[in-house]
Amino acid sequence: MEAVKFFFQTQLPAYLKALPIPSTVAGFADLSGNEWIQLLPVIGFCVLLVYLFLANLLEIGRGGAREESDKPVPAVNLSIDKEKDKVATSVDIEDLDDKTVYCRCWRSKKFPLCDGSHNTHNKETGDNVGPLIVKRKQPKDKSQ
Repeated sequence: MEAVKFFFQTQLPAYLKALPIPSTVAGFADLSGNEWIQLLPVIGFCVLLVYLFLANLLEIGRGGAREESDKPVPAVNLSIDKEKDKVATSVDIEDLDDKTVYCRCWRSKKFPLCDGSHNTHNKETGDNVGPLIVKRKQPKDKSQ
């Protein structure tokens, strides 16, 4: 921390005092090549600050380009019961086998049951979705 303090209290002020900054705008025309080279880091830093300020200002002025509000949100369900406002599936617990596997990628031809379509979907999109596996707990044998 002492090095940072030394830099900001001693080195940076000494560097800035040594810069060949003319007192008038016309004085910039009289600077030599070496003096311009000395000014390059400061000019570059100032240009960077102005660029970052303007880039941020323009994004805010457009309603915030970072929100990606202009891009449509891709649909998850591409084909199942599209005529319905909402797809909701109900399953009676008595109808379940010992293990039932449900689709979560919306690509199964046997929807709501999984047919393994998520494997192809994951390879094509880089996603990592898998099925919902529901297992029935076997009752413990009380005769022991």
